[in-house]
Amino acid sequence: MTLKSLLFGGAEISTTAGNLGLLLLRLVAGLSLATAHGLGKLPPSEGFVKGVGELGFPAPLLFAWAAGLSEALGGSLVALGLFTRPAAFFMLFTMSTAFFLRHSLDPFQKKELAMLYGIIALAILLIGAGRYGLDALVRRRKGT
Repeated sequence: MTLKSLLFGGAEISTTAGNLGLLLLRLVAGLSLATAHGLGKLPPSEGFVKGVGELGFPAPLLFAWAAGLSEALGGSLVALGLFTRPAAFFMLFTMSTAFFLRHSLDPFQKKELAMLYGIIALAILLIGAGRYGLDALVRRRKGT
């Protein structure tokens, strides 16, 4: 696997309906994560940094920034379909941390949102942006 295919690649979806469905999923999930969750974490508040530290991360300020950026920037990139697979990877990591660490003792209803965003990120990581993302423009422009 080349770096280019890792950054801009993905599965080939052969139907227009499949590509439109993936576009809709990317737009709704990416923009929702970015606006409803990520932007509020940037810059990280003192309380958020403290909470990240309580999870055991060694550099809580750095990891608080990473979490906020993976939600805000990662969600935006997924919505645009640009660097989709790396952005989805960071979203998946952040949502896994939320599900398995931050909300581990919470009832399922409390951690369900992190699980849903995580599963969506995993699916997008595996599939890629599809035909209607900026990654497809990069692939076409480079002749692949």
